[in-house]
Amino acid sequence: MAVSINRQDNQPVYVLHTYPFKETSLVVELFSREFGRVAAVAKGARRPRSAMRGMLQAFQPLQATWSGKAELKNLHSMEWGSGLLLLQGEALMCGFYLNELLLRLLPREDAHDALFDYYHQTLRILARNEVAAATTLRRFELKMLQEMGYAVPLMMDEHGQPTLHDQLYHYIAEHGAVAADAYTGAANGVQLSGKTLLDMAQDDYTDAQTQQQSKQLMRLLLAHYLGDKPLHTRQLLMDLQAL
Repeated sequence: MAVSINRQDNQPVYVLHTYPFKETSLVVELFSREFGRVAAVAKGARRPRSAMRGMLQAFQPLQATWSGKAELKNLHSMEWGSGLLLLQGEALMCGFYLNELLLRLLPREDAHDALFDYYHQTLRILARNEVAAATTLRRFELKMLQEMGYAVPLMMDEHGQPTLHDQLYHYIAEHGAVAADAYTGAANGVQLSGKTLLDMAQDDYTDAQTQQQSKQLMRLLLAHYLGDKPLHTRQLLMDLQAL
């Protein structure tokens, strides 16, 4: 639900993206816990001596103060949050991918506090490099779609029947899993096993087949919701390690 914003002080945020605005300013796309994605002008932030310039960094927990009733707010101040992060190499590319997903799919001023917390957690997992990057991305992609209200049924097929472990399915965006023997080919889908769907529902990506088929499924779903414009970072990740 859209939220009307006037002045908000010391809100937990992450910087998703910045781009030039007029001669010396930046537009900053923020992901905030209480207000969702917020766009704000950081006046003078491109000047070499700007106090705010060095703080507009992606993947760092920050606290921001802004005001304004229009869609484009005025950013007044930024403060460091707790637990600064260092993302490098593959983890850094994965972080940029998460940011592009949020920019493309998350409406402005639509609060998703659970998604914010999961993003916060995911960045820490990437920074620690303790979980395979591909698994971390699958988990975030699925969590994001679910938190935003997109139906991704895993435990039931399109008719509401329980997903069967040994059944072969075709998964169709906005319909769900269709038993292979009932699939007509009228809509684009990906073929996968019931085991993959059940593994995903249980957050278990240890099986090699589940890893491969879950990647195919999430590509299908994201392409459906993103439309014709592909993600730049997705192609970079595919070129890097087929994530």
